[in-house]
Amino acid sequence: MNKPYVIIHTHTSIDGNLDIMNLREFEEASRQYQELSLDPEKQQFGIQGYLNGKTTTQDNITHYKEPELDEKAAPVPEGDYIANTDAAMYYFSIDPRGELGFEENTFGYGSISSHIVEVLTEQASNAYKDFLRRKEISYIIAGQEQIDYEVMLDKFYNLFHVERMMVGGGGTMNWSFVQNGLADEISVILAPIANADPAGHRFFAAKEPYSNIKETAFQLESVKELEHDTLWIRYSVKEK
Repeated sequence: MNKPYVIIHTHTSIDGNLDIMNLREFEEASRQYQELSLDPEKQQFGIQGYLNGKTTTQDNITHYKEPELDEKAAPVPEGDYIANTDAAMYYFSIDPRGELGFEENTFGYGSISSHIVEVLTEQASNAYKDFLRRKEISYIIAGQEQIDYEVMLDKFYNLFHVERMMVGGGGTMNWSFVQNGLADEISVILAPIANADPAGHRFFAAKEPYSNIKETAFQLESVKELEHDTLWIRYSVKEK
């Protein structure tokens, strides 16, 4: 399998919470997280694409809009649909069953227009794939019922020529990459805040059938103090 270099980059509170807190320290950590990853002039990772899960895409791009489907659409060709292989940046969106209602085929990455690529399984309907084709949104098929991360990464590398990418998903997706041995680097923007909410969304979260609880060690690579008492911590995953 060929794969891009994968960086999990997330900002979190001291207690591992990813949720928004109404504190200046959260806002400053969020700003610095975005500058390091999204600002074309300041970003540190040299990436050609970034991956988010379905909920993140719904929250930030589609805003839970339903796709405009034509249930009587003619059968689309089998396999993947590649509308753009020369984009400056790619926005990869995990959407196993095909449910996201995009209006455009691009999304802004800082000041760079990112071509949207949907990551589907065989569960996605013909009508949904027809919808994406009408929008000129690329899609790949990676798995039968669940996303096959190895197939997905191989296609990112070979079809879109992505050599370095960022994963900015929720805890379930982050942990799936780590547990499957697919994460090369963990980048944490640590804000000096906490709320101890036991129901908060965590940096890493095991969830069957995607992943399970498993003790995992990391190797510290660097620590840098940023503004407003925020830390930028970078780890690699220790190999057993």
